[in-house]
Amino acid sequence: MSEPRRLERVRKGKVLMGLCAGLGEYFNIDPIVFRLGAILGFFTLQSGLALILFYFIASLVVPYRDKAESA
Repeated sequence: MSEPRRLERVRKGKVLMGLCAGLGEYFNIDPIVFRLGAILGFFTLQSGLALILFYFIASLVVPYRDKAESA
């Protein structure tokens, strides 16, 4: 039985913290979709600063993938 998928930050292809790259890999979508969504959310949502705070908290909580697996 295969182990369940986990959301992990990815070092390969990261721009800031690797969170959008990890989300893209988890959902099998190009990470640019998540990056554009974050940028658009920052500029269009009234609470754009809360979105930035959420991003950085999530980057602290979501672990990096082990080096052996990312190679």
